[in-house]
Amino acid sequence: MTTARKQLVSPDVTSYYHCVSRCVRRSFLCGEDAVTQKSYEHRRDWIVQKIYALSSVYCIDICAYAIMSNHYHLVVNINKDRAFTLSAHEVVARWGQLHKLPHLIHRWMNSELTSESETEKCFEIIEQWRGRLWNLSWYMKGLNFDIACRANREDKCTGHFWESRFKSQALLDEKALAAAMIYVDLNPIRAGIADTPETSDYTSVKARIDALKQPLSTAPCLHPFIGNPTNAMQEEFSEDTHLKYALIVVNRLPVNRLKQLLSLQIWIKANMHK
Repeated sequence: MTTARKQLVSPDVTSYYHCVSRCVRRSFLCGEDAVTQKSYEHRRDWIVQKIYALSSVYCIDICAYAIMSNHYHLVVNINKDRAFTLSAHEVVARWGQLHKLPHLIHRWMNSELTSESETEKCFEIIEQWRGRLWNLSWYMKGLNFDIACRANREDKCTGHFWESRFKSQALLDEKALAAAMIYVDLNPIRAGIADTPETSDYTSVKARIDALKQPLSTAPCLHPFIGNPTNAMQEEFSEDTHLKYALIVVNRLPVNRLKQLLSLQIWIKANMHK
């Protein structure tokens, strides 16, 4: 029996989750069609751009992502606290970027309400939207629904684009978070479609490496973690791609420890080409 999402996702237990969505029948609907030789690679960019767009609305931070040919991975942080710092007007502004606002809300925004019951109803609606802004299911629904509709319009067909509802795994501690982020970022390398993190298109690690060259503290729309590499550290690891990746991963974690860096270096060197 399918487990209710509210039993799988609990921000009170952990705010970090690894999510996966697969195309129907695991077909390469975002890659190269082996039969027709038609390329759907551009859809991978659709997904990246939609992830970024939704992240500017929802209080869901993107820690890592990898868009593959027939599925994608997301590591997210549910930022419930940020949602509750938003004013009522900020909640309405965010929700209005993606949804049509009721006439009653427009009247509230224009100070045209005439009764206390109308005001109470408005705030009831706004608080419902506030809850949705940190709801992982609403975020994933917005992402998958939009991509499915665009793909079906392009293919001139109807029906399911995604295999099922998204899968989610709770990341209960820093080790689980680090392991999930490494797994996601190295997915293209393990699949044999990229040789290094720098050439892994449609991944968060490539976006962070590009940002590091700017230099920026983090890539646009990606969750910034405590700790940034110093110039000396960047120079030390600039000659070794794998160690540079380890440096980036460690500085994406909530803490920055040399022991973590060393263990990641050993792990990456031992497993990169397995």
